Amino acid sequence: MVSGQPVTRSQGGLGAAGGQPANLGDILERVLDKGLVIAGDIQVNLLDIELLTIKLRLVIASLETAREVGINWWESDPWLTGDNGQLQNENRQLRARIAELESGRERESIESGGDDDDRD
Repeated sequence: MVSGQPVTRSQGGLGAAGGQPANLGDILERVLDKGLVIAGDIQVNLLDIELLTIKLRLVIASLETAREVGINWWESDPWLTGDNGQLQNENRQLRARIAELESGRERESIESGGDDDDRD
């Protein structure tokens, strides 16, 4: 209340104009609509020798806003889309190939008379 009068909200957004307060819903709506980027770098040095650098980038936005700026990694991620059939097929093929190579190595070892380490 200001001088006995209740404070009313305008429909304008964050309330910067006229000192009107904004609620959390208004702030969140604006952040998701426009997007928010938080960036920071952390460096650990010892005697002017860089030991570690961490680059942090945080983007908060709605899906539509993210798509507008070209961020859409979740649409092609097989773990999120459930389209991991191709990965499973590739894993099966690789396991079969490894088993084939290992069985060939065992055959060569048997044909050559055992391990090379046992020879004098």
